[in-house]
Amino acid sequence: MPDLDIAANLHAVHERMAAACRRAGRDPDAVRLVAVSKRIPLARVTAGVLAGQLDLGENRIQDALSRQEEVAAALVPTAGADAPTVRWHFVGHLQRNKANKAAGRFALIHGVHSLDLAERLDRRATALGVVQPVLLQVNVTAEPRKDGLAADAVVDVACRVSGLAGLQLGGLMCMARHGDPEPQLRHTFARLRELRDAAATACGQDLPELSMGMSGDFEAAIAEGATLVRLGTAVFGPREG
Repeated sequence: MPDLDIAANLHAVHERMAAACRRAGRDPDAVRLVAVSKRIPLARVTAGVLAGQLDLGENRIQDALSRQEEVAAALVPTAGADAPTVRWHFVGHLQRNKANKAAGRFALIHGVHSLDLAERLDRRATALGVVQPVLLQVNVTAEPRKDGLAADAVVDVACRVSGLAGLQLGGLMCMARHGDPEPQLRHTFARLRELRDAAATACGQDLPELSMGMSGDFEAAIAEGATLVRLGTAVFGPREG
């Protein structure tokens, strides 16, 4: 496969994000890109980091932890002491028995899909003496095979999680139904925003983050208030395996 121009891909994605923000009357700086690096060759990932993409996402805990070490080591020969600091995001399904491995290792865990998982993360973070930033994952579309809280449970769980000393609740995350037309996508993302606002009011705290939107629907997500969009192949090209 010919070498990909990762910097050019990043520029194109940021242009599309900025255009979506302008159409929605939003400041482009209000939306951050999380570039999902799962099964992407290491050289492409480090090229992205050196091009300025510092928010990276992984969706399997073992892959994520090894990738953190690989990227850090790969940056040293090129950037040396000036190597940029990557902000790692966990964007996949986190099994309850892997909570101990995840706590304290990520700038943000996007997919906290149950109160039990939150409590496990909280216990580990407290034992480590850290505060772990998290988002609650919501199954807005009520799909039986999709992780996430039911919409009617969000406010209660958010208020419980906001009281856990080892966690910092920042907002909500969702995935829209694959293949939905834009009006339905917009409805899904608007519903997550409404749930976030209701949770913030009930909990009496700011919940600024909405992690929603992937390669096929991020512009609709931005139109409805996304603050974090999660894109992989649009930045890094095809995955391996």
